[in-house]
Amino acid sequence: MKITDERDGATAQAWAALGGAPELAGRVRYRGAAGLGDGPLPVRELARATVGACALAAAELTAVRAGGGVEDAAAPVVDEGAVATAFISERHLRVEGRQPVNFAPLSGFWRTADGWLRTHANYPHHRAALVRALGLPSATPEALRDAVASRPAVEVQELVYGQGGLAVAVAGEYGDPQPLVETVRESGTRGRTLGPAPAGRPAAGVRVLDLSRVIAGPVATRTLGLLGADVLRVDAPGLPEADDAHADTGFGKRSALLDLAEAGDRAVFEELLAEADVVVSGYRPGALERHGLGAAQLLERWPGLVVAELCAWGWHGAWAGRRGFDSLVQAGYGIAAACGDGDRPGVLPAQALDHGTGYLVAAGVLRALAGGGGRALRFSLAGTGSWLVREVPAAAPGPSGYAPEPWLRETDSGYGRLRYAVSPLGDWDRGPSRWGTDQPVWLPR
Repeated sequence: MKITDERDGATAQAWAALGGAPELAGRVRYRGAAGLGDGPLPVRELARATVGACALAAAELTAVRAGGGVEDAAAPVVDEGAVATAFISERHLRVEGRQPVNFAPLSGFWRTADGWLRTHANYPHHRAALVRALGLPSATPEALRDAVASRPAVEVQELVYGQGGLAVAVAGEYGDPQPLVETVRESGTRGRTLGPAPAGRPAAGVRVLDLSRVIAGPVATRTLGLLGADVLRVDAPGLPEADDAHADTGFGKRSALLDLAEAGDRAVFEELLAEADVVVSGYRPGALERHGLGAAQLLERWPGLVVAELCAWGWHGAWAGRRGFDSLVQAGYGIAAACGDGDRPGVLPAQALDHGTGYLVAAGVLRALAGGGGRALRFSLAGTGSWLVREVPAAAPGPSGYAPEPWLRETDSGYGRLRYAVSPLGDWDRGPSRWGTDQPVWLPR
């Protein structure tokens, strides 16, 4: 089987953005038949580069924990078929034989008086806000279609957003450039010393507090869990995760509920923070600061932490504080228009902004651990989108014959029997528990 390396393309770009030594980028090797090649944008290249950078970061941490230097990092080999399968893991998921519904009836593209609108109404509170904002007589696609057909897209966007819903006018141009990765703070204090790690588990013994939702953050933390970290996801009890979403992204972690407005739960959370090595958060800029959980606040109290923050629209500009999902960023950033057919917008062949950002977050955490901790990093779906449309080079055609079956497995879980896609970096040793059913405690090291 042909194995290729890449010294100057997307892998090198991603690795450089993560602050990695340039000479290491060429060590990543790719093999196998490629998927995700449909469409005008280099999604296949983005996907394999983000996974390749994550694999290289894992190899670097392995070398450092063994007492060597970054120059001792092994040369990882990434199978492109595994990458393509993992990047659409939510489509491959089966729960007791049932195919999940990835987009609700009120989520999608809708023609407006002057263009197109993209809505996201998968969560009940977002669906209710959409219905309320537009005064829909019923929560049906027909009612939504009729309500927006005679209105300008931006008018609907602002009306819905003002009511706490999610709708974005489809942009005809690419959005402003955004950085792929930002190192926003270095404390100068090293975290806990990490000794040698078992083979294939460079993050063994690392405690990761997961404050993220949906896809990007959970992909990052399920990857860290695969690599040996003790990952504990913590959510508020009043904001449930969709069962199918957690069945896909809940691998490699445990899931607990804590209400930070309740004194007893906040005390438990503080105890978890005091023993954590890593915090991964996936909320809008400013959302966690009011709880004292922004990156600067966390590093002030625990300067050896690694804090990785991610958001939808980036950390700069008028939209930085807005809610968003992959599909909405594709629409608002000009990607949907670029992928369109005629005047109708289209989509990428995968939710690549979510998945790609997830692997970059995991890579950033691994690199920060290799450097001793004490670092805050920022990522965004818009930053990954900006990289995709402006910098990622088009890939040369890869071998044909891609099929997902070699990368699909079955396991028991808290949701019953699952068919799932393995990670390009390996497979988990068990299925996910049900969302919110684990105890908020760390496992013994």
